[in-house]
Amino acid sequence: MSRGIFENHELVFFDGAMGTMLQEKGWNNSKPPEVCNMVRPDLVEEVHAEYAEAGADIITANTFGANSFKLKPLGYLPEEVIKQAVAIAKKAAGNRLVALDVGPLGRLMAPMGDLSFQEAYEEFAIQVKAGQDAGADLILIETMSDLYEAKAAVLAAKENSRLPVICTLTFDKNGRTLIGNDPLTAVTVLEALGADALGINCSLGPKEMLPVVQQFTEAAHVPILVQPNAGVPELKGGKPIYPLDPETFADAAVKMAEMGVKLLGGCCGTNPGFIGELRSRLHKRKWKKPDNPIITAVASSRQTVLFDSRIRIVGNRINPACLQHMTESLQNGDLNFLYVEALVQKEAGADLVDINVCTVGVNEAEAMRDAVGLIQSMVPVPMQLSSQNCEALEAGARVINGKPLLNSVDGTKQSMDQILPIAAKYGACLIGKTSDDNGVPESPEERLAIAERILEAALSHGIRKQDLIIDCMAESAALRLGLAETTLRTVSLIKQRLGLKTLLHIGDISKGMENRQRLNSVFLAAALGAGLDCAVMDPAAEEMADTIRAYKQVFEN
Repeated sequence: MSRGIFENHELVFFDGAMGTMLQEKGWNNSKPPEVCNMVRPDLVEEVHAEYAEAGADIITANTFGANSFKLKPLGYLPEEVIKQAVAIAKKAAGNRLVALDVGPLGRLMAPMGDLSFQEAYEEFAIQVKAGQDAGADLILIETMSDLYEAKAAVLAAKENSRLPVICTLTFDKNGRTLIGNDPLTAVTVLEALGADALGINCSLGPKEMLPVVQQFTEAAHVPILVQPNAGVPELKGGKPIYPLDPETFADAAVKMAEMGVKLLGGCCGTNPGFIGELRSRLHKRKWKKPDNPIITAVASSRQTVLFDSRIRIVGNRINPACLQHMTESLQNGDLNFLYVEALVQKEAGADLVDINVCTVGVNEAEAMRDAVGLIQSMVPVPMQLSSQNCEALEAGARVINGKPLLNSVDGTKQSMDQILPIAAKYGACLIGKTSDDNGVPESPEERLAIAERILEAALSHGIRKQDLIIDCMAESAALRLGLAETTLRTVSLIKQRLGLKTLLHIGDISKGMENRQRLNSVFLAAALGAGLDCAVMDPAAEEMADTIRAYKQVFEN
């Protein structure tokens, strides 16, 4: 029943603020609003009932800060408070839906703070399990200022419940969250993680939110929820005063509905009068589902890279198989070289940085997790994770602050059975290699057949077509005549027949040969001419860098 709200063409109305409403009803306790569920449940029920009477379709349980960090020092368990809060909300809601409200944990995520990703995940999991057991109909993760914390919460919701999940972030006037996340990246990452709806709440009034709302509606493929404050607060007598009246609030909400927002409600400073005005003005309007194109995209926490008509570069310098000092550093647990290599490649023009930590004597899953954590804390660049170890790929995909590119799956059943579920779970982009149990085929048509097989299997796992990039398999030209031509024909064939993005490891063409940089540069130019979308290469290699710069000057400027 609750999932239907995301699929029909009706607008959906959430409720508004809870804390200020409780204060107006006499809750002057120094303890947080969540404690009111336990000592004055009648006040909480009154607030819910007033929002229901005003026309809210969804009643939000009074559980925003119901976490161990806030409640245990006060002598309460989050499970007990959540159980009581959901029961109160369901009693007042009648036949309306009840949302478990999950807010930030109140501690900064590492590296800015001391809260690890796993600790955040475990805390959110406690809340999610308690909310589902109490009978909540959906989960609202809201007021997140850190996309990384939002990811931990969404994963906890998806892995520990069967409920629909909405996630909203809070943005400043500069169009970014406190941590620096931008709207496009928020949409890219949250959709990849499987959020059923996403959006914006708190911090700003509805008028100030409009530019961010527009960016969301122009990028998203799922419903958008917007819950503004009743204007930007002004301090009077040491207290925040929210300046907007319900009519002015609703004026901006009408514009949001015209942009394509489906779910509307209020945040700080709003009350049942605001929700009533929203419903009065908008209840006859129909929602038009976004028709935004789906584009292949990867992301770090602060940047989304689109695989559009531009050539994209994956820097491949972080690979212990190429440099002995990396092997020794990994074996000694010294990962400082990762920062240097990532920064060098980013400054040389890499759009993504490849992470490969496979070496003898190293736990690859742990090394991948640590490498991802270190690099993203210092160089927020999108990452490609490379490994033949599915545990290492999942370890990296789980803790990455963004949407990664996984390298890779091939056409064998074992590979697809192991890798496709990981890509689907974390919403990653995925490289499909045109090889199988028989190795790399000699003809472009045979390589195309493997790509078709991988695409069919990926779609069956719920992976979007646009999230699959095909590695057309460059092989050393020293092996036999015609290999380079076969690879280039494969690039063209994959694009024409399947409409998929293509990738090549440029340096593989010159293995075992002299004048490698010159050969790589010539092959790169030919691949660009064939329509290549992504080149895996050393972006600091001057001859290839010159080729890329010339290509961009002629074809992309």
